[in-house]
Amino acid sequence: MRNLLKPLGQWQMQLILLISICFSATVFSQDAEPSAIEPVAIDPAVIAAADTIDEATEPEFDKLVKALTQGSLPKRAQTAKKLAALNDPRTAQIIEALQTGNLYASKGSNPGVAIANGKTYTDAISGEKITEDTDALKRVPINNSMRTQLRTLLAQLNLNHKTAAIRLDAVKRMIADGVDEDSIALLQERQKTEPDADVRDAIASAVALLNLQSTEQQVRLDAIQILRGSLQQEVRTALSEIASNDADEKVKLQAQLALSAIDDRVAAFRLAENIFFGLSLGSVLLLSAIGLSITFGVMGVINMAHGELMMIGAYVTWVVQQLFPNQIAYSLMIAIPAAFIVAGLVGIAIERGVIRFLYGRPLETLLATFGISLILQQAARSIFSPLNRAVELPVWMSGSLEINPVLSITYNRLYIFIFGLLVFFALLVILKKTSLGLKVRAVSQNRAMARAVGVRANWVDAMTFGLGSGIAGIAGVALSQLTNVGPNLGQAYIIDSFMVVVFGGVGNLWGTLVGSMGLGIINKFLEPYAGAVLAKVLVLVLLILFIQKRPKGIFPQKGRAAAD
Repeated sequence: MRNLLKPLGQWQMQLILLISICFSATVFSQDAEPSAIEPVAIDPAVIAAADTIDEATEPEFDKLVKALTQGSLPKRAQTAKKLAALNDPRTAQIIEALQTGNLYASKGSNPGVAIANGKTYTDAISGEKITEDTDALKRVPINNSMRTQLRTLLAQLNLNHKTAAIRLDAVKRMIADGVDEDSIALLQERQKTEPDADVRDAIASAVALLNLQSTEQQVRLDAIQILRGSLQQEVRTALSEIASNDADEKVKLQAQLALSAIDDRVAAFRLAENIFFGLSLGSVLLLSAIGLSITFGVMGVINMAHGELMMIGAYVTWVVQQLFPNQIAYSLMIAIPAAFIVAGLVGIAIERGVIRFLYGRPLETLLATFGISLILQQAARSIFSPLNRAVELPVWMSGSLEINPVLSITYNRLYIFIFGLLVFFALLVILKKTSLGLKVRAVSQNRAMARAVGVRANWVDAMTFGLGSGIAGIAGVALSQLTNVGPNLGQAYIIDSFMVVVFGGVGNLWGTLVGSMGLGIINKFLEPYAGAVLAKVLVLVLLILFIQKRPKGIFPQKGRAAAD
């Protein structure tokens, strides 16, 4: 057999194999009985399940998020509760977006859901940025009742957040919205495992607020004792209600005592707040007066254009933000040295062009610099227009530091206060530890002797005036974070700057520091009683009376400079 197959080619072997397969298939098909093959009946329910297999396998979270954008408001409120029950970390962001009006969705049975952040949209489920078909997205509407429900629901979700500040804010929201048995149960459950003391105290206050409604005397007395030191407005309102209307005299008396204790704490924090705002105003006066203290106190020049140099620094800040619109967070780091250089160069130009011809004639320097101030104001109007320019506040300077419900400190004023002290100490180091400072002090004390030992008095005058002008420019950067930038920006501070220099002591930097902070605090304590304008008038009157007793200020110059 092997010899017979050997002559066959490859194609012949393949043909024989194909014929064998076909023969075998024919034989087997003839042996099979036709009745063995029957049609299979398919259940319609199976067909329906196959058609909706995608919906069945869709995650519960995705279905609830889409359902949150459809149906009636009560139905959507129930959907929000079901969504919160899933304990998905994405839930809080979605509910907060719905509550604040930033949740958007497209129409249809399978809507796309997005969270808006300004002009950008992100998918609420996947978190991916949406760049196409954003015009089809419409805001998901809610009413005030649902907004309140969502606020409470969001607070309940945040009770388990890993950040203590967010948990504390959640408890405060629940107190503000009104506590009930359900919310108290959640709070008490959280209190058992809460590690943060402030959050535990807030939960205790929430429980005590509910206990104030108890019919038992001792329960209400214990609740009043717990709320005795609380500064929450809701606590004061509840205690005031009991102190006025409770039928039990003992409970009413304890509520009145608790209110008195709370009022004492509030008064103490109000005092601290006034002191801070006074120091904040003082830091602005320090920045505006410290440059004038050099030019007026050291050089004897009455520079009425000092406010316009501050205006230049403020405009430099605005220009920097226009040049770098996407770098607002770092714009101040660029604006501070830029404002110092620009204002300093303008100051040197003023000194070289006008002031150096008027040394020893203070009245003429006053008139000349007043004219320069008008020229600079008109130049600002011609270049930037008379309209005020708004400088954008960096994110890290926005908002406030809330110490407690009655005391908060705005970040921009806090940073300006710190910045003012840094500028003061930097200038102090320059004048005390550098060659320029030594020459400035030598020229200010005895110009003829300084020139006799080789000091270039004209160069020192120019550098001193430029230094004072540059610091005025830095003051303008700080002012741009507190108010709008305009041609008349500096006029509001020039008189106050002269008052600070005279009050503290002409030519004394420590006097400028004490004078600015003192006048700022005095002004802030007078404003609540006399108003802003009358408070400044009273400060001026007090300053005049003080100068009558101490003509040279708090820290008068000593030695040869004082004799001159």
